[in-house]
Amino acid sequence: MSALRARLSATLLTVCLLLAGLAVMATPQRAAAADPGYLMVHFTGEGSTGQQIYLSHSTDGVHWNDLNGGGMVLRSTVGTKGVRDPALVRSPDGSKYWIVATDLCIDCGQSWGDSIDNGSRNLVVWESTDLVTWSQPWLLNVAGAIPDGRNAWAPEAIWDPEANDYVLYWATNVPRNGVTKHRIFYARTSDFRTVTTPQVYIERPGAQEIIDTQIIEVPSGVGDYRYVRASGDGQITLEGSDSILGTWTALGNLSGIGLTGSMVEGPMWMKFNGTDTWGLYLDQYATSGGYMPVVTTDPSHPAAYQKQAPGSYHMGGTKKRHGWILNLTPTEESRVLARWPNTAAGQLQSFNFQDRYVRHATMDVRIDPNISPADDSRFRLRPGLAGTGTVSFESVNFPGYFLRHSDYDFQLAHNDGTTRFAADATFRQVAGLADASWSSFQSYDHPDHYIRHYAYELRLDPVTTATGRGDATFRVTS
Repeated sequence: MSALRARLSATLLTVCLLLAGLAVMATPQRAAAADPGYLMVHFTGEGSTGQQIYLSHSTDGVHWNDLNGGGMVLRSTVGTKGVRDPALVRSPDGSKYWIVATDLCIDCGQSWGDSIDNGSRNLVVWESTDLVTWSQPWLLNVAGAIPDGRNAWAPEAIWDPEANDYVLYWATNVPRNGVTKHRIFYARTSDFRTVTTPQVYIERPGAQEIIDTQIIEVPSGVGDYRYVRASGDGQITLEGSDSILGTWTALGNLSGIGLTGSMVEGPMWMKFNGTDTWGLYLDQYATSGGYMPVVTTDPSHPAAYQKQAPGSYHMGGTKKRHGWILNLTPTEESRVLARWPNTAAGQLQSFNFQDRYVRHATMDVRIDPNISPADDSRFRLRPGLAGTGTVSFESVNFPGYFLRHSDYDFQLAHNDGTTRFAADATFRQVAGLADASWSSFQSYDHPDHYIRHYAYELRLDPVTTATGRGDATFRVTS
């Protein structure tokens, strides 16, 4: 009896240890308190506002917080003026970053039918050297060289050490071999401004389309392949290879854990810091449920993936749509969190025309009543670009654009990262010249000048009269 009890105890202990191990894998934890976190770049939905660039941050990879108060951080001003499916690419030495996105704006002048059969052949690209100050966007024509290529969707890119450049890949709808469908094409690039002639990269048999695919590099000693890719092609199909452009081997799919391509799409990889655990985020598009993670200790084995319980992860206040997750360095994390805190947006109300507010209109700046859209008059008061104890005014609906004086006239202008721009867009908030309970804004680089309106246009002027003091006084409202 005692021997049986001992065997039962040993068996129970083994089961408990096994379950504990599974629980650890199923709920990845942050490796250490000092580890930096993760940055997700994504869009949020249809319409001209939802189809822009948004950022979220996580300390553990499963609980996400919206940056910038849940507002967009970059807005496309080129092509269709909307973007989806952004990829965030870091150069191997960390000196450059690119965001590459689909040029597509559904429900803002373009339908799904239009975008499938006669969509943009371009991708939208931004570039940065610090992850926080971004260039103006440009269009990169990737599908124009594909005979009868009808669109360019869901771009991704990966550094290829064998060729010392990037493999850029995306989906294009094109007739080929008697079948019109989306296939994955690729081209090489070193700067995301020019590309080689596109080639077919992934094609499924018959009429089966493939649109979303993303590749992860796996360290030596984990699984059977150096690279694993997950694709949305009717299933979430996993494949492995030892070379990005080499032969890929089918590994299986995630139907064994109840996830098929009719339920989820937009696979998005990440690796948990300091662990041998990976997350694969999948967009529950069929139920409009947004992203959910599955985790694994071996990306190349479908049986190793585990779904996460709904309460074990939190995606933040905005819906996350197909994007990219970057493991941050400590320096990158500090920059990102400092650049996009959840600063509330407000308006600047005129003191002597209290039904009027500062607003931008075709990049000119004036005071108007009854502003539509209201976001044309909403700004975030950021720490001054040029000095401590100062403020700069960043547009809500054109993030990265600030109120800036030029020849004493005001414009809404894109921050080009220069010291000249920073000085022109920086002000000291002081007691209102006409009413100390309000505010006036003194120029950083012309300290005897203030922001004021004149004939409803915003100017930078010296103020010497009672009228001028009224014109230069504002209230920051919510």
